[in-house]
Amino acid sequence: MVLDDDFDLVNLIKTGLQKKNYSVFAFTDPHLALEHFKINSSKYEIVISDLRMPSMNGIEFLENIKAIRSDIKIFLMTAFEIDDLKSSIESLKIDEFLIKPFSIRALDATINSHYRIKKLEIDKVTSRLSK
Repeated sequence: MVLDDDFDLVNLIKTGLQKKNYSVFAFTDPHLALEHFKINSSKYEIVISDLRMPSMNGIEFLENIKAIRSDIKIFLMTAFEIDDLKSSIESLKIDEFLIKPFSIRALDATINSHYRIKKLEIDKVTSRLSK
């Protein structure tokens, strides 16, 4: 899932990731995105959200997402400095901070690194179970 109040940016990320063979749902409204996530949470592996949005900021949105599914990977994107926020969002366990602008290539590499970590974790569990 990709969420940002900037329609053009959401479409750019969605199109770029789809070209890399990802299935992507894109939203510009955090309330609609949250409702969709509630119904389809098992279909998601990563949620990418902007920090600053009207009506519900990224932190509020991600708190709701984590309340539904605590194991979901969270990428928080912003064009602003985040050092001051890091302590206030530690409980969210943000997996990646994305500073705008970023390239689709860099985002793809970041996503792939999380899939590699997940595969390694699964391989370790499988190895322990087979012993």
